[in-house]
Amino acid sequence: MVSRRRSAVRVFGLIALAMASLPGGFVPSLFAQIKDSLAGAPAGTWAGTGEFNAQRVPFRLEIAGTGDQLQGALINGKEKSPSSSGSYSEGHLLLHFDDYANTLDATLKDGVLTGTFSGHSRSIPLTARLDTAPLPASANPPDIAGTWEVAVKSPKGESAWDLHVRQSGAEVDAFIQRIDGDTGNLYGSWHDGQFAVSHFTAAGPSYFVLRPQPDGTLQIVTFSKGGTQALTARRPQDARSAGLAGPDDPLHHTTLKDPNQPLTFTFPDLNGKAVSSADPEFKGKVVVVSIGGSWCPNCHDEAPLLEELYRKYHNRGLEVVELSFEEKEQLANPARLKAVIRRYGITFPVLLAGTPDQLNEKVPQAVGFNFWPTTFFIGRDGLVKTIHAGYSGPATGKDNTNLRAEVNALVQKLLSGDEHASTVVGAAK
Repeated sequence: MVSRRRSAVRVFGLIALAMASLPGGFVPSLFAQIKDSLAGAPAGTWAGTGEFNAQRVPFRLEIAGTGDQLQGALINGKEKSPSSSGSYSEGHLLLHFDDYANTLDATLKDGVLTGTFSGHSRSIPLTARLDTAPLPASANPPDIAGTWEVAVKSPKGESAWDLHVRQSGAEVDAFIQRIDGDTGNLYGSWHDGQFAVSHFTAAGPSYFVLRPQPDGTLQIVTFSKGGTQALTARRPQDARSAGLAGPDDPLHHTTLKDPNQPLTFTFPDLNGKAVSSADPEFKGKVVVVSIGGSWCPNCHDEAPLLEELYRKYHNRGLEVVELSFEEKEQLANPARLKAVIRRYGITFPVLLAGTPDQLNEKVPQAVGFNFWPTTFFIGRDGLVKTIHAGYSGPATGKDNTNLRAEVNALVQKLLSGDEHASTVVGAAK
């Protein structure tokens, strides 16, 4: 490494002498290109933006190491999304995020990283510079801290989402809780009459605008390929006074057509071996069946809890099974799913159930069933006792802590044979 640096210094010295007579504007540009090419790696913290749904979403990228040993991580507040592998050579940076099948591919030129963050069916243009300070926030930010309810007409049947905001001066940290789970932490600050909150993780970017209104409500602007949508958020007491419905209960969103019939499945594991609910290893056991997909951030959040349950209670009679719904190319070669299994150290069976659009075809017994994850808790008698929709991830703080405790308590009760101590699901209306 030392000899390489000395060689680089000698090269720059010779080039400097040779180019002393060249036009002044040409030399700095050429030196920047040579420096970029000779550098072992663009180590440090880079800040920039990615263009997503016509919005410029900020991102921070931390890089360490050199050559084929390069490591990268997308930074969001105190959270890091590390790359699976990376490399840097002759100005070309490549970072793979295998557990989401995404790749950051960029070129370093004149001190600027330019490239794309791409994966399944999308490519997001990126630009970043080293050690760039964020823009200062505007003065006199309004106080929007606390809980809000966002009125929606969701295709999943929801009437409201929860919005939780933590605030320190002009800086906010927020998340939206839907029936399928939370958005993860969204960070932002007060600028020009609004809080633009976002994150850029291994799963990709997410971006919202929060605008305080004169009537005390909060306008929530969402962005998609189809354009923007403005939603209205109210304090929960104001939503009740207006006669608006609150967020759905995750324990009562999904039901069974006939709760007196067992939940059945037969799907192959990653080795092609068929695994069935009728197999002897499930008979007389408490079984947790989670419906997920390796593309689903909320399923990633749930995975450590499922593995924890399996390791903690397997010897007492608990089985955990993941029914994973993947895109066609992932079903043919489930590289992303394998990366998820490695990342979270999953040791319970993971089965390839089909593509996401086959959800209701493959699990026909459920009603109100159109999101990931959904988790079925089955008693020793083979009948479903509880269905939990979605997952409150680490971003939700105490909600995540409470959910983990409640799930552990439920599993313990089912293992003890206390079939009626859980929330028994009712028949579909």
